[in-house]
Amino acid sequence: MLSSLEELANTIVSCNKCPRLVYYRSYVAEKRPRRFLKEEYWAKPIPGFGDPNARLLVVGLAPAAHGGNRTGRMFTGDGSAETLMRALYSAGYASQPYSIHKDDGLRLEDAYLTAVVRCVPPKNMPSKEEIENCSTYLKNELFLLKNVRVIVALGMVAFKACIKNLSELGVKMPRPLPEFSHGAIYKLEGELFSRAAPVLIASYHPSRQNTQTGRLTQGMLNRVFKRARRLASV
Repeated sequence: MLSSLEELANTIVSCNKCPRLVYYRSYVAEKRPRRFLKEEYWAKPIPGFGDPNARLLVVGLAPAAHGGNRTGRMFTGDGSAETLMRALYSAGYASQPYSIHKDDGLRLEDAYLTAVVRCVPPKNMPSKEEIENCSTYLKNELFLLKNVRVIVALGMVAFKACIKNLSELGVKMPRPLPEFSHGAIYKLEGELFSRAAPVLIASYHPSRQNTQTGRLTQGMLNRVFKRARRLASV
């Protein structure tokens, strides 16, 4: 395990483990749409972002092609970021209800954002091998973020990855294993790095596919984070 979030961030940014993702993150930058032609894309893996003392950890799927892959910050510059940040702001975790670019003044208090995969995957579908390659980074964040009490997993992939990684780190899982359902809350047992195991909350991902179809509304996501706030404060 690396000993600091800064060291971990540097390691993530220099990662080239997955040839398909290395190619695709650069391809997206080269073929960027007209509205972003004058922007320089980050086009590298993206480390987590937020409060090192956070009691809330938010785990997404992967950077968006023209969101995080462009801006270089987790959940920044796309539709998912808009919905998520409004929810975090409503629950008192974010200093402002938007996340546009790295220098927009956004500060997170008591919350930390990360993802299962750190590079943009084609069609938002990372392979099992790519998820496994990135799992060491999520495990290292769980080690370094020593105050985390609640994890919100955004989407099925993130939910399953959280269960897998927590299990591999020794957290006891109920049988049968927790199932994904929006708003479901699982109070896990055992310890995580000699600390009490966190509470795991499942949520639909704030993708446009979910928000534009009404599967996930702003109110639904706001309620998830207000519940997370209450549980993290216990």
